[in-house]
Amino acid sequence: MTDFEDITYEIDGGAGIITINRPERYNAFRGKTVEELIKAFRSAWADSRVSAIILTGAGEKAFCTGGDVKQRAETGDYGPTESGMFEIGYLHKLIRDIPKPVIAAVNGVAVGGGHVLHVLCDLSIASENARFGQAGPKVGSFDAGFGSAFLARVVGEKRAREMWYLCRQYDAATAERWGLVNWVVPQEKLLDEAKAIAAEIAEKSPTALKFLKQSFNADTDHQAGLSNLAMSALDLFGKSDEGLEGAKAFAEKRPADFAKYVKA
Repeated sequence: MTDFEDITYEIDGGAGIITINRPERYNAFRGKTVEELIKAFRSAWADSRVSAIILTGAGEKAFCTGGDVKQRAETGDYGPTESGMFEIGYLHKLIRDIPKPVIAAVNGVAVGGGHVLHVLCDLSIASENARFGQAGPKVGSFDAGFGSAFLARVVGEKRAREMWYLCRQYDAATAERWGLVNWVVPQEKLLDEAKAIAAEIAEKSPTALKFLKQSFNADTDHQAGLSNLAMSALDLFGKSDEGLEGAKAFAEKRPADFAKYVKA
């Protein structure tokens, strides 16, 4: 497909490869990026040639660093879209609902909303230089839906709270030890390994895989309601003085001053 600006989408064997292509912004997503990701995932869903989807980022520095905070600092939102909406919540649900396994090939930093994307994928393979973490409270943002509730299912309550409360970054070896990723491989082998996994999946019964994915999801599908509530809250919070302070501080490369917002 040649009409994408922020991503690329190609089919290689039985794999639909979706690449966030904004390396100059460390593959942070704006509204247009999310809209294009949705179109690519829906295309992969409808294409009988595709058995599995690989989600990755362009370059070697970043998988995805979440929402484009510079864009938010400049305009107060994530930029214009065809629909007029910022549909990150729909993208989260789409990654879960597509009846084909989704493999995250984490080629660098996966933080904030980018970390949420990899957590939502069925499988994650990381390069040795990958780093993982949350950043929301540092920049006046949060994900109180799948990004926190489902993360706790993956790594446990204590680890999930640590990631969100402290906003530290963790290396690939730690992520593997915590069960946050399935495999760690050298950077130069990452995409080949992801394609090999997709090829293994292509040998399996697509109907069996569909039912298995839906079964795995059934136990946590109620979190979609939490996600909707969280996205509504985040939309309001992002326009507040406190929310905008985080974005402005990031864009101005200074520490955010949240002290005056502490409430008794």
